[in-house]
Amino acid sequence: MVVPLSKLHCLLKRAQMLLLCLGIAYLMAGSILLLQRSAIRAAQPNPPSLPPLLSLVAPPAALGAAGMGMRVRSRWAAVQAVSGGGVKASRGWPGSRGLGVQHLHRRWFHSLLPESPEQKVSQHRSSRHKGTYMGCFLHNASDRALGGTMLYDLRKMTSSLCQDTCSESGYQFAGLEYGAECHCGNRISSPQAPEEDCSLVCRGERGSPCGGVGRLSIYKVEEQLPGHRKFRNVHQRGCFKLTNGTVGAFPIHSVQPNLTAQSCIETCTDKELPLAVLKRPHCFCTWTSSLFDINQQSDEQWCADGGAPNRTATPASTAPPESGHYLVYHTPVLDSRCKERMFLPQRSSSLVALSSFPGAGNTWVRHLIELVTGYYTGSFYFDGSLYNRGFKGEKDYWKSGRSVCVKTHESGQKEIEMFDSAILLIRNPYRSLIAEFNRKCAGHLGHATEAQWDSKEWPEFVSSYAPWWASHALSWLKFGQRLLVVHYEELQRALLPQLRLVAAFLNVSITEERLLCAQSNQDGHFKRPGAQRPSFDPFTPDMRRMIDSFILTVDQALQSRNFSGLPQEYLPR
Repeated sequence: MVVPLSKLHCLLKRAQMLLLCLGIAYLMAGSILLLQRSAIRAAQPNPPSLPPLLSLVAPPAALGAAGMGMRVRSRWAAVQAVSGGGVKASRGWPGSRGLGVQHLHRRWFHSLLPESPEQKVSQHRSSRHKGTYMGCFLHNASDRALGGTMLYDLRKMTSSLCQDTCSESGYQFAGLEYGAECHCGNRISSPQAPEEDCSLVCRGERGSPCGGVGRLSIYKVEEQLPGHRKFRNVHQRGCFKLTNGTVGAFPIHSVQPNLTAQSCIETCTDKELPLAVLKRPHCFCTWTSSLFDINQQSDEQWCADGGAPNRTATPASTAPPESGHYLVYHTPVLDSRCKERMFLPQRSSSLVALSSFPGAGNTWVRHLIELVTGYYTGSFYFDGSLYNRGFKGEKDYWKSGRSVCVKTHESGQKEIEMFDSAILLIRNPYRSLIAEFNRKCAGHLGHATEAQWDSKEWPEFVSSYAPWWASHALSWLKFGQRLLVVHYEELQRALLPQLRLVAAFLNVSITEERLLCAQSNQDGHFKRPGAQRPSFDPFTPDMRRMIDSFILTVDQALQSRNFSGLPQEYLPR
């Protein structure tokens, strides 16, 4: 009897081992199948569109067919869309107690992104460098190698792209970090690190060093002859009447007998100062201050001659000219006084929304808030193009409490009540509709074509989105607990007073220097160039009657909540 029991016991043990092996094989087969499906889904050229926002009017079907999909609904959906559904990501970002943990977060986030076809092709070709490789340098909170502007591109960052960006922005050095971040500057301000510390490769160019954790791979960009350097984000501020005391306080002064606007801009760009002030033969470099208000412009005719010298001044004179009118240009350099930004040092228990209808200038206001407060803004959604332009709060979970405020376009009661307070941004509906239609057709900086304005997509867009403009404002006025109403046009007219109100509402102490710095850099990277509009009036009489009725409704609702009504320019005449 003992022998049969012993044999049965051995048989059961073997059966357990067999079942265990079969279970492991089953799990491995399932994992392989899941990875294959993820790869196929990531390789699809046209992924399925995301569902429309829960509480908002869904766009008409014609818009979706034209490639005008809605913004990403949530951060989880965004990560799935980027990673092809094959990566399981956590919804929130745990708090960082040290720089090392922050680096791990950033490296993990970058690793989620799939390789693009361009990246795979670049593995088989030699890397192309325009400038001279300088080496690997420290770059952390205490030792910043380059102090200029920054660029992010999580998929296609290459050394050439970084060098071109820095060159066009007026910088002499380009540094790459984490394989996806580009930093610019005119001087290297940190010690050199071992070359093996810069072991990460560029996301869009395998085989070339792209920095490491707290390390920059720095290149000296290709030099161009004076007068031939091409800058972007350079624009003329206007003509200003300045006193002798104001001019004498400018930190940089040079005399150039053959002075041109280009040569003065190059001089100030090399000095990393945001404003170039010229009156031949004198060139000054400075930033905005209490002595120099860039909003107090004079008539352009006073500077029609390009800033000609005083009749009493000689070209060889090195003394600053007397009071007079000067031409002022904004260089591509970011004012260093409001360059540094970070997440809130302590998590906030109060969630503040920055709510607006799409096309109302939410991105621009986020840019201003980050400049003036020094803290990142978050988002209820995820927009990779905004993250690439420096809005680091895009990848942070919107409920983390690490952002000073959170962008949202939601207008449902449930979503509104998730926030403890809100800045309600309202813009003229006619301009909002045009701006949002441009964004949907051509991205953040593009313009819709004449054919798109003349198609059936535009009437369907207006009939769907115009009611949303009204319902968005009415819902926040009804369900919002603590509101600050900001009108886009008022912010344009009186920037500094409006920013002071916003900072006070956010309970953030600000300095006058940061205010002036925000004023100097108010345009940012997401101002649509020019005022390109269709050659005809896109709004039909029926459209105008509908929109005007919504304007009157919102105006009455504002006054019923003891807010000032809409600006007079909104109201129908």
